[in-house]
Amino acid sequence: MIAETLMSDSIIPLRTSDTGDEALAIMNEFYVRHLPIVNNEQLLGLLSEDDILNNDVEEAVGSYSLSLPHACVRQGDHLYEVIRLMAEYHLTVIPVIDEQHNYHGLITLENLLRSFAEAGSFREAGSIIVLEMTKPDYAMSEIARIVESEGAVILSSFITTTIDSTRIDVTIKINRQNILSILATFERYDYQIKASYNESEYIDTLKERFDSLMSYLRV
Repeated sequence: MIAETLMSDSIIPLRTSDTGDEALAIMNEFYVRHLPIVNNEQLLGLLSEDDILNNDVEEAVGSYSLSLPHACVRQGDHLYEVIRLMAEYHLTVIPVIDEQHNYHGLITLENLLRSFAEAGSFREAGSIIVLEMTKPDYAMSEIARIVESEGAVILSSFITTTIDSTRIDVTIKINRQNILSILATFERYDYQIKASYNESEYIDTLKERFDSLMSYLRV
């Protein structure tokens, strides 16, 4: 999944002649705290709510100093790069550009979360296992071998790390509801199981949390 497939056409970028007041009105309408500024087709940068409040709201945004002039992604950037930059800069939207720095659209945080949640590995029923281990002990090939030895398949995985710690959490989603035999095999190989969830029991809680997050983003 790449950036150009995640773009939303619901929000029109700002022109340099638009005022801070007009920008705030658009932000309030779409529940975002950032908007791109475009001159003809060229992206000038990303305007934040703080940028407006630190300037005269009756002045044109083209006269503002932008705190996020380089916050953008290219059309072919992967979903993970989009997520990384939005998290790094705490963005509610991120502009998408081509190789000539021409503006092509933007990705909203809400669209990003929906696309991520609707990916195949999240939609397919299964169960979740969280393994705790040290970084030197991590080998996805070994974890996959154990899961596959029980006739199951890993649908997705991700690693959670903590700064200044040698320990990591490896979260895997498996395409099976009954995972007792898989848990027993992990224990037999001395893996520390931090948590496990049967998705048929867990999915309602996840859906409630996701719906709550979507509602929060619209507040």
